[in-house]
Amino acid sequence: MRKISLVFLAAVLFTTGNLFATEPSTDPSKVLTAQIGELLEDHRLVIAEDITATVRFTLNEQGEIVVLSVQTEDEDLEKLVKARLNYEKVELDQYTAGKMYKVPVRIEA
Repeated sequence: MRKISLVFLAAVLFTTGNLFATEPSTDPSKVLTAQIGELLEDHRLVIAEDITATVRFTLNEQGEIVVLSVQTEDEDLEKLVKARLNYEKVELDQYTAGKMYKVPVRIEA
């Protein structure tokens, strides 16, 4: 289980490192992807193989994530994503409340 967390943390750090190595992005999807990675790290899922999901969400007027759907075959991953992301505040300079976003999520074994 510790190996799973370390692999996932390394992937998040790699993604975050790449974001800081390039010019600042004004694309809110990329900023949201990095913040979602941080919110989903340190999970306690015990899995035998990599699992994926597609998360559809919007942002409300307070800048909070509102999860609309989680498309995955793994029920535990769906519960984890909803519990960790729903109504979590994200830091964005500019965003449109009500705009729908779609982000892939992968938890590595």
